[in-house]
Amino acid sequence: MSFSVQHKVQPQITREICFSVNGQAARITVDPLRRLSEVLRENLNLTGTKVGCHAGDCGACTVLVNGEQVCACLLAAAQCDGKRVETVEGLAAADGSLSRLQQAFVTVGAAQCGICTPGMLMAAQDVLQRHPQPTRDQVQDGLGGVLCRCTGYQKIVEAVMLASQPSPISPATAVASGRAVGARLARLDAISKVNGSECYGADKAPADALWLRVVRSPHARARFSLGDIDSFVAARPGLSGYLSAADIPVNRFAIFADLRDQPALAEGRVRMRGEAVLVLVGTQNAIEALELEQVPIYWQPETAQLEPAQSLADAASGGEPLHERWPDNVLCHGRVVRGDVDAAFADKAGGKAVSGDELHGAAQTVSAKMTSGYVEHAYIEPEAGYAVWHQEQGTERVTVFATTQTPYMDRDEIASMFQLAPAQVRVIPSAVGGGFGGKLDISIQPLLVAAARKFNRPARIVYNRPESMVSTTKRHPAVMRASLTLNAAGELSAYDFSGDFNTGAYSSWGPTVANRVPIHASGPYRIANVRALTRAVLSNNANGGAFRGFGVPQSTLINELLIDQMAERVGDDPLDFRLRHALRAGDKTPTGQTLAASVGLVACLEALKPAWRERRAALQASALCAASIDSQSAQADSASPIRRGVGIACMWYGIGNTVIANPSSMTIGLTPDARLVLYNGAVDIGQGTFTIMAQMAADALGVPVHTIEQTGADTDLTLDAGKSSASRQTFVSGNAARLAGLDLRKQLLALLGLSDDAQIEIADGKLIGRTANEQRSMIIADLPVAVGEPVHDGRVIDGHVALGYGYFNPPTIALDKDGQGVPYATYGFAAQFAEVQVDLRLGTVKVLAVHAAHDVGRAINPTQVEGQIHGAIAQGLGLALMEEYVSGRTDNLHDYLIPTVGDMPNITTYLIEDSEPLGPYGAKGVGEPALVATAPAILNAIYHATGLRIHQVPATPDRVLAGLQALALTRGAH
Repeated sequence: MSFSVQHKVQPQITREICFSVNGQAARITVDPLRRLSEVLRENLNLTGTKVGCHAGDCGACTVLVNGEQVCACLLAAAQCDGKRVETVEGLAAADGSLSRLQQAFVTVGAAQCGICTPGMLMAAQDVLQRHPQPTRDQVQDGLGGVLCRCTGYQKIVEAVMLASQPSPISPATAVASGRAVGARLARLDAISKVNGSECYGADKAPADALWLRVVRSPHARARFSLGDIDSFVAARPGLSGYLSAADIPVNRFAIFADLRDQPALAEGRVRMRGEAVLVLVGTQNAIEALELEQVPIYWQPETAQLEPAQSLADAASGGEPLHERWPDNVLCHGRVVRGDVDAAFADKAGGKAVSGDELHGAAQTVSAKMTSGYVEHAYIEPEAGYAVWHQEQGTERVTVFATTQTPYMDRDEIASMFQLAPAQVRVIPSAVGGGFGGKLDISIQPLLVAAARKFNRPARIVYNRPESMVSTTKRHPAVMRASLTLNAAGELSAYDFSGDFNTGAYSSWGPTVANRVPIHASGPYRIANVRALTRAVLSNNANGGAFRGFGVPQSTLINELLIDQMAERVGDDPLDFRLRHALRAGDKTPTGQTLAASVGLVACLEALKPAWRERRAALQASALCAASIDSQSAQADSASPIRRGVGIACMWYGIGNTVIANPSSMTIGLTPDARLVLYNGAVDIGQGTFTIMAQMAADALGVPVHTIEQTGADTDLTLDAGKSSASRQTFVSGNAARLAGLDLRKQLLALLGLSDDAQIEIADGKLIGRTANEQRSMIIADLPVAVGEPVHDGRVIDGHVALGYGYFNPPTIALDKDGQGVPYATYGFAAQFAEVQVDLRLGTVKVLAVHAAHDVGRAINPTQVEGQIHGAIAQGLGLALMEEYVSGRTDNLHDYLIPTVGDMPNITTYLIEDSEPLGPYGAKGVGEPALVATAPAILNAIYHATGLRIHQVPATPDRVLAGLQALALTRGAH
């Protein structure tokens, strides 16, 4: 394969474009075909308009042109000549006060990560101009072109409806001292999200930054060699050079340091489609003009092993493994074994039969197989950022500004790869436009650092949508088998599970998935004997990584299918059966851990029971579900193609890392100029840590939350709060924030010489303390600035009259060879039921309603907890019905489908607060638990509606229709 180095640069044609932007005249000379989104962002510095796809699929760039919403990425600059353009920056008043619509978004909690919020606001503005008092259907129709991956859309629709009402929309009022925890406080970063000023990875970079463009493998498995890249670069004006593997001193990274197996740039062979091979560096115009197929790279494709079965068989037959380190192509095994599973399954007559309401009959066993595919994170913000290599006090340092969930992990991997001390690396997370686990692994960071180092210039990159999707991690596909037995005494006596998880070409989070799944596989039920075995299998497919649940959503699919089957087998109501067998305080888990407290599953099921009973009875009477048609065939309308059903599912989820250290550190200080500053290293990826950390610190300190300023995550300025994943930040970093507040309070009371029950106030430059009998005050500026004491990581922090420090690491006990131990300090529990409508002719499934009850320990901010549940349900719906990533076929948001506002059901949430003694103010986590039960509840509802059990997700219309046809043939044969 050869390439010509001939290259002709087309002369750029420009013309003057005159239009108005937010009421101001604009006159610019640009390429008339330049996208309006680029004109707004790069020529006019109106970065509130976001770009998520450059294809009109996501709607993040929605603006108004002559009063109508359009995707700015699809409109050429010349098409705007003489027209009126309105962007999110124009919604607020001249004095900066928010518009009614913006204030509604803040009040309701309609913005989470915020990357889609400007587009949503502009679409909503269009709706309200067309329909001043819209119906919900009109709102949903108007918002249908803008995708959101965080919110589940429900609060967005509520905000637009609120904005259309005549009643005043009051901004959030200040919360009194000691009352922040539990308050529906508006997000403290909401204003920047609704006015367009929030700064994401693509929104800023040094003016002289070079741009990067990555050349990626078109093959899933191949060897390659580089041709004359120097001549290729020299023939193209504007290119400065290139990066290859040789430009990265230690060209390996991984999540776990002992597994570093993934090169930032491939070294002579590629193991997955989309793997980075080369980086071209130059001006923006030069790299955008490149035709990458002309780059002289010579490929030798090899047979790819895309599925675990292929990969295992190839290794067993003597084929070359993906990595020498794992000759059988198995990255790792997971194992939890408790009791004697084989004996329990063999015991057909064990136990004592009971009667009455507890009658279950003879011993029963149910078995199933379940498969799931790759699921893409589909965050609306593609990877973006910049790096600067510089001298600081005579020492080389690098600063990376990028979208990330893990600043300290990024720092340590960069230091390893470039042979630097961690202190020589500074990572500043941008605002994160969605993560869900997909921004835990490094992606752009080593490429930026290598370019800044080699060319001694700042370097920046912005991935396009296909590039983001082809190169980043996905939810692991799974092939799972399981059996469940109920003995004659009506006890769930054994659960036997095995699962192969396709971890793709590199390790990423494969070990975490393989080890978390066995712990959770048998579900939140009392089962005496459990065997759960997993393998993370290497392949040449997309990299399996972390995605909201680390494999537990997959294993819950088959577990809840079997629980449902068993309930039906013994004639029990599905909710009652789960309630009978639900874990309770005092029960032991499959790892032998005793659940001492905060086990709220029973409360979750009880909360759902009234609505479940009502919907179940209504459908039974309506002759719309399979069960009612079977029992009332004379009344059933056989001509109707519509069936409805309700299904239920439960879940449990360990909060935080599995066994391994899981600490967080926080500081809060009082500065000489009388400011309280929380140094909050917990990255906010939309879940709300920027707000709830301040709520908890404020109540611990005893001051109103609005008096606390924050310095956000920055490896130079904040301590390590750990990664934003595993639903750990509220529980772990929340404890650190609370303890930091308590520590500072103790120091300030000591300065005042007052007892622990005194009230503290910072006002007019004074530290004031009051008890029932006296008041004391000090002028803060007169207090000595404390010499910094080393905190937990050895760092010295100066510049405060007092500095509070908090540290928390959940107590766990390492698992033995059979998985026995204490993997998590606490667990979240939930139950959800879904109502669906199935069209028997088309195989389509519409989710009509979801009721979700979640034990969160304590809702630190109920509005944010609800928002997390809504957004997770949207992702669970996608997992169940529509989302399946296929490399090379669904590398965009047109072919890869995620739920739109029109796909979402009405969601009813029930916040169960079974206080966790170890949690800050009793809180646990909800981010991942909120997703796990949704898909199995939908699948069980499909069964209730049609009699069809789903064994492969997503349950797309073609699969449902094929299943219905096979079911009809089976019934006909009988």
